[in-house]
Amino acid sequence: MSSLLSSLRRHALASLLLACAAVPALADAGYPAKPITYVVPYTPGGTNDNVARIITRRLAEKSGQPVVLEYKPGAGGTLGAGFVASAPADGYTLLNTSIGNLAIAPQLMKVKFDPFTDLVPVAYVGNSLATLAVNPAVPAQTLQQLIAYARAHPGQLTYSSSGNGTPGHLAGELLKRLAGIDIRHVPYKGSAPAVGDVVAGHVDIVFDPLSASFIKAGKLRALAYFGGTRAPELPGVPSMRQAGLPEWENALAGSFFITAPKGTPPEVLARLRQWIAEILREPDTIEALARVQVEVQALTPEQTAQKVRAVHDLAQRVVQAGGVQAN
Repeated sequence: MSSLLSSLRRHALASLLLACAAVPALADAGYPAKPITYVVPYTPGGTNDNVARIITRRLAEKSGQPVVLEYKPGAGGTLGAGFVASAPADGYTLLNTSIGNLAIAPQLMKVKFDPFTDLVPVAYVGNSLATLAVNPAVPAQTLQQLIAYARAHPGQLTYSSSGNGTPGHLAGELLKRLAGIDIRHVPYKGSAPAVGDVVAGHVDIVFDPLSASFIKAGKLRALAYFGGTRAPELPGVPSMRQAGLPEWENALAGSFFITAPKGTPPEVLARLRQWIAEILREPDTIEALARVQVEVQALTPEQTAQKVRAVHDLAQRVVQAGGVQAN
């Protein structure tokens, strides 16, 4: 009898262990069973927000669950990135990542996460096409005229960015170094206020994809573009390299991708990656992203991680060479 009871206990324990082991798999099979939080690490109205809105609308349809935008701006996008990095790794909190808040900003300020280990790539969305634009009151019709004016008036011109450690910030610092000029940085918490204050004349220059619509409306003047092989919506506008800066780094136009907390189950990541890949192949999505100056590019998670590292190394060179600091 004792032997029989021991055998029954062993079988019961084995069954319990098998049942417990099956719980994550069953949970993953039912993913998503509740709304997904999609974090935008900048203020509403900017390019990051525009990209997020395009992706989340279709992701909600694919997943059958609401995808809720949650705005957590500040510190060059690192507050939102840190929030997602510390969130439960269950696929219900995602980050609409800009290259700046992983590859650039952590070099200029203290962050509570490791951009290379605490977040995993879900999907790459695409590269930005940015412009160097000025308020029409600035007496420069070309990049070379802007450089000449800045040299004649050191420290008088200002440039805005969507925040410390963002691609627009580093673009301004790179221009200062390559052209040998002194222009002052004015950081904001997102593209919308950064571009808006240049339109209003409070700041002189901006490096941002969001400038395009204001350029078309005649509220800003484009002097050059960067980040793409061509700019069909800006006829007659040269690239930064064509405009006289052959050493210009196009990666500072920025790029967008989606990340999740480290430890997110592989089954959940696989499902998200499948949905996002399908969304990014849709002509309507490609067209919508093009309207906000983002060109869709298919990269694997490994290639995405490599891109983050490459921009990190580029930013490190710019920061060290120019002694760049957060304002």
